[in-house]
Amino acid sequence: QVQLVESGGGSVQPGGSLRLSCVLSGKTNRICMAWFRQAPEKEREGVAGLDTFGKVVYADSVKGRFTISKDNAMNTVYLQMNGLKPEDGGTYFCAARIGSCSIGGAVPTREFFTYWGQGTQVTVSS
Repeated sequence: QVQLVESGGGSVQPGGSLRLSCVLSGKTNRICMAWFRQAPEKEREGVAGLDTFGKVVYADSVKGRFTISKDNAMNTVYLQMNGLKPEDGGTYFCAARIGSCSIGGAVPTREFFTYWGQGTQVTVSS
């Protein structure tokens, strides 16, 4: 079992930055991670993924602006978001799958992940 708790959401102006955190508890020694987001009336989409070999992948819409990272000592996964745009707004979810995984060229679909956090809200507006 894995529990995920996100934090760090908020309201920022376009061009601003936020850092989301996802604290993991439970069986987390080998775990595949991702961040998803969901805007109102839209599908949940993967924005960043991190596999157990250290490979990271990003959605095209966030490449060069978002960075996913993991602090093993703190059992925390981060999503640093810079240059935020209004279309980046939505609820951001942390997702996990236990075990070794190798991510290809894109963030795996939501069905790949077993565990989810409760979400944290991000609003980008002037």
